[in-house]
Amino acid sequence: MFYDKRHVVPFDYFALMTQPTPESDHFRATLLTLQRDLLAVSSTGQESAQPVELDQTAVGRVSRMDALQQQAMAQAAQQRRHIQLQRIESALQRLENGQFGWCVRCGEEISRKRLDVDPTAPLCIACADGRSQ
Repeated sequence: MFYDKRHVVPFDYFALMTQPTPESDHFRATLLTLQRDLLAVSSTGQESAQPVELDQTAVGRVSRMDALQQQAMAQAAQQRRHIQLQRIESALQRLENGQFGWCVRCGEEISRKRLDVDPTAPLCIACADGRSQ
């Protein structure tokens, strides 16, 4: 038997939930495309996040400040990409174990519209807004 917060269901039901469906294939393809695109951008963005040359003779003060600001922005973008890649990995894992589309906090179903907008979403709208009890 498999138990969740709402009810007890036969274990075979859980095995059925992990079988590929057209919907799960759609989300898997979407997630893998997002992952591939982020990895491609990430590899090109690494150069921008490298330490800035601080040689006073090579670059003027304003140009150095601009270079430091661009470096900080590149590092922040790289961090956001890293977080998004982690969210994609987590969503792919939920797809594999049959938990994709279910809120990880309350166990309720995540709406299809929400998943279409953000297939990495681990929470339903109520939990994401902090309205769940």
